[in-house]
Amino acid sequence: MNKLTMRAVLVAVFCNVLFGSAFPMIKLGYKFFNISDDVFSKILYAGIRFFISGVIVLIIDSLKQKKFPAVKKGNWINVFFLGLTYTYMQYIFFYVGLSNTTGASGSVVNSASAFIAIILAHFIYPDDKLNFKKIAGCLIGFSGVVIACFANSGVEKISFWGEGLILVAGTFFVIGSAINKKASQLNNSFTVTAYNLLIGGFLLIITGVFGYSGEITVNLPGIIVLLYLILVSSAGFTLWSMLLKNYPIGKLSVYNFVIPVSGTILSGLFLKENIFTWQYIVALLLVSFGIYIVNYTSEKSKTVVHH
Repeated sequence: MNKLTMRAVLVAVFCNVLFGSAFPMIKLGYKFFNISDDVFSKILYAGIRFFISGVIVLIIDSLKQKKFPAVKKGNWINVFFLGLTYTYMQYIFFYVGLSNTTGASGSVVNSASAFIAIILAHFIYPDDKLNFKKIAGCLIGFSGVVIACFANSGVEKISFWGEGLILVAGTFFVIGSAINKKASQLNNSFTVTAYNLLIGGFLLIITGVFGYSGEITVNLPGIIVLLYLILVSSAGFTLWSMLLKNYPIGKLSVYNFVIPVSGTILSGLFLKENIFTWQYIVALLLVSFGIYIVNYTSEKSKTVVHH
């Protein structure tokens, strides 16, 4: 099945709205849980979110299959490295990076993963080489990312620990997405997502506890935000894995423009960030147009983009 049905399109848009909403919600979580400079508190916060999400998906999958979900013997290596890259490595860098930039900038910079995927695909897939349109799309998209970096207060506020780490997170997302598609061919999407979240979440918790200084303050607003983020992970990741299993990645990737758009708008709404600047508007237009170009250059595209 190659052509997306209307239902698949709606699910793809819904997933990307969820992914975009995570940017302001994570930052709200930092505020409510009183997490400031302690890196390990941020990692522990991420680990709790993903591990609980994994437990929820595992329970749902158990009820669905009417037995305890098991990973096929030959698929364990894929699932382990999926948890290691897609959840553990990606979100260590993502959570720390997002704490050092705005939600709006983070959502736009994160969209660079779409263009990183195009470039990596050139070296991985023999039949997915760069061409003029792909190069043009990447340049247009990256120019939008650069403008977003300058949107708040100029070059002096850009840092490796903010925008830089989000770019690193995007690279691990791309790597993990390729593993995700392979793993989902051997097990159902619920099972793959459950163990991905459990493995990655467990590793994040272990890392966070290792250096945790007791900074997190538990309160009701923080718990509500955490529950929402758990919903984003459990529902969003499972639905996206189902789409990856049934449709070409290139067909789905065009809807990734929804992430920076929803992330920016919701950051303005929930975090009161000033998003009505010419930089953000131009950045969103360039990123969206770049994603469109690179994903409509080939019907056989094997590249992986999202968030």
